[in-house]
Amino acid sequence: MSRINTNVPSQIARRNLSENNKGLNTTLERLSTGLRINRGKDDPAGLIASENLRAEKSSLTAAIANAERADQFANIAEGGLSEISNLLTDLRGLVTASANTSGISAEEKSANQLQIDSILQTVDRLSEATNFQGIKLLNGNHAKLNFGASQSVTATVATSAQRGTVQLDLSGTTIATTSNALFTIDLAGAKGSREFSFGNGTTIAQAVSAINAFKDVIGVSATAGGGGSAINLKSTDFGSDQFVSFRVVNLAGVAGANLRKASSTNENDYSGASVAVAASALVRDDGQDIAGSVNGLVATGRGRTLKVATDFLDTEITLTADKAQDAGTFTAFNITGGGASFQLDSKINLGTKTTIGIQNVAARKLGTTTLGFLSDLATGKDKNVVNGDLAGAAKIVDEAIKQVSGLRGRLGAFQKNVVGSTIRNLGISLENSAAAESVIRDADFASETANLTRGQILSQAGGQSLGLANSAPQAALSLLRG
Repeated sequence: MSRINTNVPSQIARRNLSENNKGLNTTLERLSTGLRINRGKDDPAGLIASENLRAEKSSLTAAIANAERADQFANIAEGGLSEISNLLTDLRGLVTASANTSGISAEEKSANQLQIDSILQTVDRLSEATNFQGIKLLNGNHAKLNFGASQSVTATVATSAQRGTVQLDLSGTTIATTSNALFTIDLAGAKGSREFSFGNGTTIAQAVSAINAFKDVIGVSATAGGGGSAINLKSTDFGSDQFVSFRVVNLAGVAGANLRKASSTNENDYSGASVAVAASALVRDDGQDIAGSVNGLVATGRGRTLKVATDFLDTEITLTADKAQDAGTFTAFNITGGGASFQLDSKINLGTKTTIGIQNVAARKLGTTTLGFLSDLATGKDKNVVNGDLAGAAKIVDEAIKQVSGLRGRLGAFQKNVVGSTIRNLGISLENSAAAESVIRDADFASETANLTRGQILSQAGGQSLGLANSAPQAALSLLRG
């Protein structure tokens, strides 16, 4: 049967040719762009997934740049601290040289003092001048952590800090020995030991004074106690590495004397069991580290210091002697701003930020309220090297060196363990995100090349088929000729 009004074979051929051409065009587009998905209709679900991955890649790239910026930030701060550390080392040498009283002239001491003044001025200048893109790093701007709002830092003391303590109760205000014998003891602490000898009639006050003359050498101080009939011996510092060790070398006939340790919760409580003083009697009492928490986070305790280090709070609190020995909770200080904060993840929330505090390293800030500060070594101050307290000056410089080296160590740990690890982890995440997007969105050239060949053949065949279908109705003319 032959019809000419409706050429069904032609329509079929035309439809298939159109579909073949569409497929061929899609393949050409994928080969030219390198993408399997060029618009939503290519794969709606795949487009959504790949766009999410693209956004994640962009965020990861920015986070890596942030981490690298944090590393540069820390490098600049470290450079300033390194120079300050060198200056403090020179300063320590000047203090030691100035302590050589009989081997140094007044003019040399004055010259040393001039150098010290210059060093202190340079330390102050470096603390103000060290900056990153105009942001000052060592002047205290970043000393406190930034919570975005005022934040109270509370400390809870669960176990009190204690000093090593031993009481020598002599049952009288003087030491009574036989004839000319000397009551001799060996006293040791965390810093060293000394042997002390006391003759008949030595008062408690005299014995206390003799021991305290060496407290910086042995790390043990003495006070009169027990109504004036006892000597209370305490380590000069708190903590488990502090102790008092008391041993009798020569009893010298001293009678009625007793040794007692203090209570583990109260260093002033000597009501516990006692040991009668005898030849070779030895009593040792160790100090105790503080234990507790800061803002609900379990803290590491050492001596009177509580320390926590997390992404949310990185702080170290040294309590006063009274607070360290008093169990309970109290507000240590309030944070209102500051801190160096870095966004080191693609997600933005409190848990993905890391913050590090960088303390003020000016001369007036290096040291402690107990020992004094570096600025106290300046001309006219009580720790100057011309006529000041050189032993106190040395302690301040040692503490300043410890503080600066500790800050450098924290910055180094931040760079190595936080920034370095973060960069490596973000790099792996970026690689995996790129690989996942590639699987979804990128064109498979081997497959698309095969599709191109197939499409070209089908398109050519479709064109020829359409031509044949269009010429088929002409066969109806043969019926008219007949």
